[in-house]
Amino acid sequence: MTKEQILQWLQAFAVQIEQNKDYLTHLDAAIGDADHGINMERGFKKAIAQLPTVADKDISTILKTVSMTLISSVGGASGPLYGTFFLRASTDVAGKQELTEEDMLAMLQAGLDGVIQRGKAQLGDKTMIDVLSPAVKAFQQAVVESKGMLEAMQLTVVAAELGMKDTIPMVAKKGRASYLGDRSIGHQDPGATSCYLMLKSGLEVLETKL
Repeated sequence: MTKEQILQWLQAFAVQIEQNKDYLTHLDAAIGDADHGINMERGFKKAIAQLPTVADKDISTILKTVSMTLISSVGGASGPLYGTFFLRASTDVAGKQELTEEDMLAMLQAGLDGVIQRGKAQLGDKTMIDVLSPAVKAFQQAVVESKGMLEAMQLTVVAAELGMKDTIPMVAKKGRASYLGDRSIGHQDPGATSCYLMLKSGLEVLETKL
């Protein structure tokens, strides 16, 4: 995946967030503060505005810039968690202008590890981890089987979508949603949903290059 595709990925994610802002906020209204879509849209609009200033830099610098913007402009838990994801991801691709499948795996794994460390959530807690964890596992398996970037991302997004839907019957154990206990059952987690949209955006960029 080239640096240009990474930039397109971030822009595509921002578009997805904008298009799904009301949906994400609707999901969050059921089990959270009803602000996930609003916060994410505001943060990514600011992050995208910063991209022209780093478009000539390496992938690490681009991701780090997105991270810093999100941390400073997104409210609630989303800013620190997504900011941590992009910050940790950036550390594993320092100096790179293009990512191999192994690079992408390292980047996604670092991002996942960062979110786990920051949010203290585990698989099954009804959070974005329930999307990120199976997604990274799917990408890792694709790398083991020597699949190309496109097929690896296709498998990753399939796993991410399943992970997102799997949050519906879960009891939330982290964040505002955890206060609801069993009443959180039956609702799809908004953070898991935006995380799925992030990975889906990356796949769409790869598919448009075919």
